[in-house]
Amino acid sequence: MQKSDKGKDRAGKYLTFKLGNEEYGIEILKVREIIGMMDITYVPRTPDFVKGVINLRGKVIPVIDLRKKFGLDEAEITDETCIIVVDVYRDDVLVQAGLLVDSVSEVLDVEDGDIEDAPSFGEEIDTSFILGMAKVKGGIKILLNIDKVLSTEEITKISAIKERMENDEKEK
Repeated sequence: MQKSDKGKDRAGKYLTFKLGNEEYGIEILKVREIIGMMDITYVPRTPDFVKGVINLRGKVIPVIDLRKKFGLDEAEITDETCIIVVDVYRDDVLVQAGLLVDSVSEVLDVEDGDIEDAPSFGEEIDTSFILGMAKVKGGIKILLNIDKVLSTEEITKISAIKERMENDEKEK
């Protein structure tokens, strides 16, 4: 992988997915697996972007609704709706989480020369979670730094939800 002038590793393979009409990409090395839509158990008193949890082969995985997290309108669940299970690292804490997306597109090999820094929208709008804008196949893909999509506080809450649900399962 090449480094940009900001010192970030950005060139490489990205799994691309859709939320509405926009296409996003996340580093393929962060992706554990892609699963079809399954029953999501709602968990009370969680942030509104946490859809709930799934039981994936005995593991409790919190599911993040990226549409809600990004302030997009809710969408109907379709045959293409899926959950991307990813590894999220924040402050040396690893959390596995599922990302609810409209559809998965493809794996793209993106060169550093095809990636531009995220535009600045002023101090009010945080774009630190955007790794860059990839110019590929005649369009733009928003490359996400999945480790920064959620704040440290949000990761802590999600870890607590996961632990609480795992403890509830053990007590049954």
